Amino acid sequence: MTRTDPQQQHTVLVLGATGGIGGAVARTFAARGWHVRAMARHIPTATNGDSWEWRQGDAMVERDVTAAAQGAEVIVHAVNPPGYRDWEKLVLPMLANTITAAKAVGARIVLPGTIYNFGPDACPTLTETSPQHPLTKKGSLRVDMERRLEAAAAEGTGVIIVRAGDFFGPGAANNWFSGCLVTQGKPVTTIRNPARGVGHHWAYLPDVAETMVRLVERADELPRFARFHMAGIYDSDGTEMVAAIRRVVVATGAREPKVAKFPWWIVPVLALVMPFMRELREMRYLWRLPLRMPNDELVRVLGSEPHTPLDEAVLTTLRGLGCLPAPAAAAVAAG
Repeated sequence: MTRTDPQQQHTVLVLGATGGIGGAVARTFAARGWHVRAMARHIPTATNGDSWEWRQGDAMVERDVTAAAQGAEVIVHAVNPPGYRDWEKLVLPMLANTITAAKAVGARIVLPGTIYNFGPDACPTLTETSPQHPLTKKGSLRVDMERRLEAAAAEGTGVIIVRAGDFFGPGAANNWFSGCLVTQGKPVTTIRNPARGVGHHWAYLPDVAETMVRLVERADELPRFARFHMAGIYDSDGTEMVAAIRRVVVATGAREPKVAKFPWWIVPVLALVMPFMRELREMRYLWRLPLRMPNDELVRVLGSEPHTPLDEAVLTTLRGLGCLPAPAAAAVAAG
């Protein structure tokens, strides 16, 4: 919706506000003057100064979601099963509850999308309307989620989907950046690069959040079911992200990290006991095939795509992951 009355405060319900993308979107809405209502099963004791309205509730319980959605104009569906567990049991029921709540209160649904719902046949150019033939269970669930949202839109519920590359940023866990390239909570001495000389899209969480909020603010100009692709930070040959990490680490006065190939050979073994490694194994094709995500439609609507310089994004992410000494990280930021 277009903000025409500065005296009227709009309300957004964020499901998954304790996670990386949910938290980033909530903070961005709050900075724009929205009333942010965040629902979580366990309300955090430390809220980092965020002045949100917290509601205790479970995204698997329809009445909890509908109750939390009262008075909301937007519902951000950023909730995911923790640790990639039980996706097939939890993902679709949670989305169904969000759709029910949105219909009950007349809210628009915003979904952070991924490229996991695309298979190799869609490469090298992924557009908003490219065929969706995923290779994985998670990708198939993503396809089903979008289909259900499109059906809800046909019945009158507004939907905005923003698809982006691999998320990274402060507060983001269980991703390629924090789970492969570096190790959360430890100094960066070795960078493990999964790339094999092809282009790869990264999505910095604050940029994704800014994009979503700007689209919501122009929702009156959008079709009822709207999908957009972000270009994000494009690593043209799989070396640019690694080089940025090395530059940031060296700038703190630490020794330049070594670069090693990610040990793909061990993934099938670890996948037997580690859900995250199963995810890595299933998504390996996205590191082997060249792909591009044109953002023409997004730029047509917004004029430009929010973009944080790579080194700044990497610095903030490493600092948030506890991979840089706090004083050194602060000095780099100041410089």
